[in-house]
Amino acid sequence: MVMKTIGRGIVPAIDLLGVLVAISVAFSWIMFCNYFGLEISVTHSVIGAVLGYGFASYGLSGINWGLVEKVIISWISSPFLAMILAYLFYKLIIHAFKENNSIASRVMPTLLIMSLCYSAYAFGTNDIANSTGVYVTVSEIIFGGAPESNVMFILAIIGCVGVAIGGLVLGARVIGTVAFKITKLDPISGFAAELSNALVVHMFTTIPYFLFGYGIPVSTSLAGVGSVIGVGLAMYRSAGINKRTIMRLFTAWVASVVATALASYILYSIIFPITGPILKPKP
Repeated sequence: MVMKTIGRGIVPAIDLLGVLVAISVAFSWIMFCNYFGLEISVTHSVIGAVLGYGFASYGLSGINWGLVEKVIISWISSPFLAMILAYLFYKLIIHAFKENNSIASRVMPTLLIMSLCYSAYAFGTNDIANSTGVYVTVSEIIFGGAPESNVMFILAIIGCVGVAIGGLVLGARVIGTVAFKITKLDPISGFAAELSNALVVHMFTTIPYFLFGYGIPVSTSLAGVGSVIGVGLAMYRSAGINKRTIMRLFTAWVASVVATALASYILYSIIFPITGPILKPKP
């Protein structure tokens, strides 16, 4: 659903050089930020890099600005929607179990695990596509014109392996930021936050696909942080929110798009005159 948006939606098509440049830039930026524990957005990084390639290869007129506008709107609306849902879910759960604390303590760990599984599924439907969508067109050429669905399936498998490795290597640093440096979480608030995050990401992935034919590459990072802020407000009001951490994350999110777009534009503009187009697909 989202792979097509990244690979053939924002720009008409991406050649092999563009793929290598965009992925190298996004990967370098993500690794740099993850090393310092910043919950940056893979979506922002990849789309910024694709935009930089698009500027260099097609010019401003080659960018699908209508789709870019929808993506930006989703980036703005998703954290607020996740925040509102998380706030409401937490209040509803507290009200439902206010006279049955013993039941809540027994049920919540299981519900939390289930919500984590759903959140991981929603993450896979969106962020795996963000990471691998740039390969769609070029992969069809390399695989000899294999059907698009087969190519996407292979890319999804490769993306799953990469995400698992990345999570094991550097995931703990970012988990620490979200879990401890925004607000304090317990099983109930964790369940409300994860469920809200998963619902928002899944909704932006599926509903636009059925309406417009493509999924919106929403930022799971924005939705996740928005949901944590929502439960923090429900539990502690604004006093329980670490505003400095939120501002640091917000700055990193904005910087991700600008930095990756600029780096991708410069790098492609330098290399392209030397190599020329490599596996240039027809738009």
